[in-house]
Amino acid sequence: MTRAGRTDEHIIEAIGKCRIIVRNGRVVEVGEPAIRDCPLAKRFACPIPSIDRESVKANIEHRIASFGMCTPERVVQETREFVGFGASEILAFGLDAGLIDAVVLACDGAGTVVVTTPALVQGIGGRMSGLVSTTPYPAVIRRIEECGGIVVDRRHAGIDQAAGTERAYSEGHCRVAVTVALPEEAERIRTSYPDAVIFAVHTTGLSREEAEGIVASSDLVTACASGPIREIAGKKALLQAGISIPVFAVTAKGKDLIIEKIRQGREQVLVKTTRLPSLGDQQPDPLV
Repeated sequence: MTRAGRTDEHIIEAIGKCRIIVRNGRVVEVGEPAIRDCPLAKRFACPIPSIDRESVKANIEHRIASFGMCTPERVVQETREFVGFGASEILAFGLDAGLIDAVVLACDGAGTVVVTTPALVQGIGGRMSGLVSTTPYPAVIRRIEECGGIVVDRRHAGIDQAAGTERAYSEGHCRVAVTVALPEEAERIRTSYPDAVIFAVHTTGLSREEAEGIVASSDLVTACASGPIREIAGKKALLQAGISIPVFAVTAKGKDLIIEKIRQGREQVLVKTTRLPSLGDQQPDPLV
């Protein structure tokens, strides 16, 4: 138990959308994965050649040991890019380039946060995704606040991206980006804050109707292992970044963000016009 009698528990949907429960720094439950194979998972720091409960548990244990995920020792800053066009990499770049001035995302040990520094975006978002619920840790909250971040619900570490977006605008930010995983939350934010940059993440397992809803409200959409997202966002996209786990820019704002990241980057890039989605041979298996 944590202070005030709260249970030290974190629930994550990650790596094949396994439902993972971490209590007191230990992985106590790993559900069945929705997919068997993911090209991105094979490149993790603790690689997962084939997705099963044992390999997922080992990967989460590696994250706990290496940067304190789901513990009070959580490291919250990072400057390295883990993938070229991941959500955190794109949003951290946007902050650095001045295209956005605040990012709303979720962090284990803190819940929804508003951050304004690229290292905090990458430290929080680059190392974890699919956070369903978490436990507040004063030490983690303190580290985030010392880096200029705002924890929206310090008492409960609630995850509410709409509330985080509202807080970002109330703090005076005017170019706010937010990650969302729920179609209804994306729609709510788009209605209340038409100018927000909405980045849909953790899309594996969305129904066709849910995929249509989240694409309609977003600027950028990561395909994860979603078949409906590849079809729906792919057809609407103005730009696609990556082919195995593509990110689709479905609005001009989303396209501008990726194009500017490419322009300022030093990597070699192939640019061509083509019909989207354009998918390579290495896709998650199965697409769901």
